[in-house]
Amino acid sequence: MKMRLSTQAKVMNGSLEILMIAIAALFFIPVYYLIVTTFKSPSEATINPLSWPSHFNLDNYMVAWQAMKFPRVFLNTLIVTGASVSGIIVFSSMAAYGLARRTHALNTFIFYLFLAGMMVPFQMGLISLYKLINGLGLMDHLLAVIVVNIGNGCVIAIFLFHSFISTSVPLELEEAAFMDGCSVQGTFWRIAFPLLKPVIATVAIVTTLNVWNDFMNPLLFLQSRENNVILLEVFRNIGQFSVDWTSLFPMLLLGVAPLLLFYLLMQKYMIKGVAAGALKG
Repeated sequence: MKMRLSTQAKVMNGSLEILMIAIAALFFIPVYYLIVTTFKSPSEATINPLSWPSHFNLDNYMVAWQAMKFPRVFLNTLIVTGASVSGIIVFSSMAAYGLARRTHALNTFIFYLFLAGMMVPFQMGLISLYKLINGLGLMDHLLAVIVVNIGNGCVIAIFLFHSFISTSVPLELEEAAFMDGCSVQGTFWRIAFPLLKPVIATVAIVTTLNVWNDFMNPLLFLQSRENNVILLEVFRNIGQFSVDWTSLFPMLLLGVAPLLLFYLLMQKYMIKGVAAGALKG
């Protein structure tokens, strides 16, 4: 009886593995189509969309590189992403530290007020936000997108930092620093902030993915092509009446490649951050 159950379990596990492989292959088809199309001519991509390229042609990447002025838009995207992520980490960690270490009812109310911001769609405030940025004279400046990204990204970041500080940062270390005469600012930057490395990596990865892939904010606040980011430049290279997919797909891959490399390098730190929070929580 035990042998029969073991055989049935093996058959079931094998069937599940085959099913999962089939589902994974199904989801990989768009990725495969995207990659192989970048090496084809327009006629070949139209006649045989899913076939293997007859020969690998890198001209599409050269055309995409020149059409979207990749070094310029990559630098703009890097500036916006780096400044936004740095601002989110600094401001959110300081705010979360104050909210986590002060148990006053007002602090609790402010924390829940931040959490309430997670339930309000960002699109509801676009008109007011557009008027505010225009009134500040920041239209068509990278700073406008950076400020909006910081304000939008601090909500979820404060939640993550607050949870990590409350569960994973020992209060005894801070009390010892206070007894040695360390100020609140010194305690935060010298004691608490270095212990936030796991959650900082998590916040950095999540916010980098969001900011790098953001399309709406650059579309609203950046008007000149000199200030374009990658996604905005890809959008502005799409034809009005037709789309040359062999030119568009290399642009997409050029925009995604740096982000994919960043994620592969940082994913182990994200796993450590999530595991640390789960174990301590």
